[in-house]
Amino acid sequence: MRLKDKSIILTGATSGIGATIATTIVREGGKVLVHGINREEGEELVTSLGKSAALCIEDITGDGAPERIVASAVSAFGKVDGLVNNAARFDRGTLAEINSESFDAMMAVNVKAALFMIKAAYVELKAHKGVVLNIGSINALAGESSLLAYSISKGGMQTMTRNLANAHGIHGIRFNQINPGWILTENENLRQLNKGLEPGWNDRLSKIEIPFGHMSTPQNIAEAAIYWLSSDSYPFTGSVVELEQFSMVGRNAEKL
Repeated sequence: MRLKDKSIILTGATSGIGATIATTIVREGGKVLVHGINREEGEELVTSLGKSAALCIEDITGDGAPERIVASAVSAFGKVDGLVNNAARFDRGTLAEINSESFDAMMAVNVKAALFMIKAAYVELKAHKGVVLNIGSINALAGESSLLAYSISKGGMQTMTRNLANAHGIHGIRFNQINPGWILTENENLRQLNKGLEPGWNDRLSKIEIPFGHMSTPQNIAEAAIYWLSSDSYPFTGSVVELEQFSMVGRNAEKL
């Protein structure tokens, strides 16, 4: 029970990796405020988690939204010990395709909202020597050409994580980030099927793509998240960890 009596805000949590993290937080004895924009999914998840979970449906980019989300957590559980910035916008686009409107929308969710969630929760986090875990992406290291704005946003989150860790370690708040690689979520499965791949495509990948022979799962990411939210990772701060089946730096996939 590594999160016993801990209260965690988890944004973008009604489905996918976020929902899996929420379920794992409760398994570890924690309480979780499930934030998202899909009420039906959120209500189903919170019902399954019982009294250890509460729901907040809110457009995270709206005026005053971060403050309302934090207030919901305090109302439900009395305090905030941790914040997981998982809410994200994922749009494809190259340099030729990108426009100002789509870029601003990406940055609003992936960077600005995460920053102002931290600001809104700061007093609670300082009072309880809390922890912030930002969910980034390996695309923060450079990214794919078709994920230009997304990659920029995750790079910005990575810099923000290290900056805040340096600034607020003296206040007892820890800031860390995990950068997942290719994860077999429901949305990723649908994305590949829509591209024309046959069902079971993930079982036919080469070891150049997936060295261990099977794709990483949301549960793998959730287990890593628990480590960074718990005292197991104390006193580490300012860490940015790539969660991929190979090193992204210096990899030459042709030389196996």
